[in-house]
Amino acid sequence: MGKLLCDSTTVAAETFQTASPTVSWRDPSPTVDLVDQSADVTASTTSIGVAAWGEVIGLEEQQRRHLERLHSKGVLWKHPEDQSRSIVFKLSHGGEVSADGNCLFTASQKAMTARDVDARELRRRTVRRFLEDLGSVGEGQREMINDAIRHMYSPDLKNGWGIHVVQEVKLLAKKEDRVGLDSAIDELVQLGMQREMAAESIYKERCMLVSDGPSWAKYMLISGSHDDEYDIITLQYTEDGLLSVDENREGHAAAFGDDIAIECLATEFNREIYVVQAHGSDAMVDEENCVFFLPHRPRSDICEPPIFLFMKGTGWCGAGADHYEPLIANACSVISHEKVAMVL
Repeated sequence: MGKLLCDSTTVAAETFQTASPTVSWRDPSPTVDLVDQSADVTASTTSIGVAAWGEVIGLEEQQRRHLERLHSKGVLWKHPEDQSRSIVFKLSHGGEVSADGNCLFTASQKAMTARDVDARELRRRTVRRFLEDLGSVGEGQREMINDAIRHMYSPDLKNGWGIHVVQEVKLLAKKEDRVGLDSAIDELVQLGMQREMAAESIYKERCMLVSDGPSWAKYMLISGSHDDEYDIITLQYTEDGLLSVDENREGHAAAFGDDIAIECLATEFNREIYVVQAHGSDAMVDEENCVFFLPHRPRSDICEPPIFLFMKGTGWCGAGADHYEPLIANACSVISHEKVAMVL
């Protein structure tokens, strides 16, 4: 039975993207002598398949030109505490990854060129890191984290309509409970209730809301496999009420990685993660500003070079920019800052 649509007026859903931290630009020094500590980085990427930007599908010409400039001139990364560890990277596209909901972890695995860990293990380590850190923070910070999770996955449906046309509520149904949930829904249908309304009622009554740290951890562990403990149920709403119920009958839906997951992944590996977003002409930005870097810093000391992930969108809201792809960062030799395309 898949997705249940209500009789509401059809509305084009916007991609919901939470705000990432703003880039804190640093003033470059007159010249930057790069100690070539990059041998290990370069060696680890030479056998990884990369694609020239001219071969990457779905890019507009202004995006392509800007990305090719970043590749040819390089991007200067400065270690926040130790400027002597600055490195210039040339960024190449690391290839397509499956759009199965696991793309953050699949792309991160490829971007790190990690052969000893797969995407599901990265997902598990991300959640484990989140729970460990959540247990160490004070009550005030824990409530701030819970508020952010509620905003993303259990939004207040009385507000926010000036920004979003469609808002989603995420619920978790235990796989072992699906038969009982179906029976309860069928009972309401037999009493004359429309099926989508019956499904909404039963799922909200008996399933777990993703509304705090512990429920987020259970949600983020879901990779869309038969081994998952829970299935994801998605209720979509417009300002007029319920729009659809995605029951995820086959249990293939995976939890998309969000900003919280990216920060936890960065902390787990003591590395900054930069999400490189490329927006098209319909985002009303000029070529110089069509690509920007969104940093996610670890809550720990930075011990390794950064990881770069790529999002390509055709509009300001992302229009497809909920899909991560890997960037392969090859370190360059000694260079002065005047020659680089961007300083992070």
